[in-house]
Amino acid sequence: MLSYNHLKDRPRDFLAATSLTAREFEQLLPAFEAAYQKQYPPQQTLKGKARQRQAGAGAKGKLASSADKLLFVLVFEKTNPLQTMQGLQFGLSQAQTNYWIHHLLPVLQQALRNRGHAPERDAAKVASNALVREGGTDLIIDGTERRLQRPQDAQEQKEHYSGKKKAHTDKNILLVNEHSRKVVYLSETVAGKTHDKKAADEAQIAYPLGATLSKDTGFQGYEPVGVLTQQPQKSHAARN
Repeated sequence: MLSYNHLKDRPRDFLAATSLTAREFEQLLPAFEAAYQKQYPPQQTLKGKARQRQAGAGAKGKLASSADKLLFVLVFEKTNPLQTMQGLQFGLSQAQTNYWIHHLLPVLQQALRNRGHAPERDAAKVASNALVREGGTDLIIDGTERRLQRPQDAQEQKEHYSGKKKAHTDKNILLVNEHSRKVVYLSETVAGKTHDKKAADEAQIAYPLGATLSKDTGFQGYEPVGVLTQQPQKSHAARN
């Protein structure tokens, strides 16, 4: 069963499971704890009523520590497993897993915002976002897809079927700062069938003037005004 104490001394596994090093995890943990206390005040029940007895009474759950709660939600975000599989890793039922996902995701999002790590969601504000300028305005754009359960509706199946992934997916456009390696913009979610360039065009991202933008062939023809774009070319050896 996964736990913070089980993984903290296994750096490769920790990074693979969470996308963070143990040190980065420890830096995020205090912000996560503070956000949790604000979201769920210990003197109140989850329904917002005053507690009749001290918080922490009763049986201890599988995610008793703040570190295990943070590990749980980071593993879910990193690996995007089925809830049943997520639960198996942490000794939880599917229903318990569903509860903890919805319980902890707002806390993680607030903790990232408090530390200034949350990506911009408003495309019109990208140019003025501090994450974009951290170390320089050299950016990478890419599309990312995640699998979803096959829709029952035939039209939805068609819209979400990604020929690239040979599966039904949702898609987001990401901007990453080359220097900080942080995600600086996360687009609205679109159906997996949507072409990367079309999704970027529809997002109408506002870039800083003079920014450089690295892109792959999925964004061929995407040329934002005032931005220097570059698309790596395959070598002759790779083509053959």
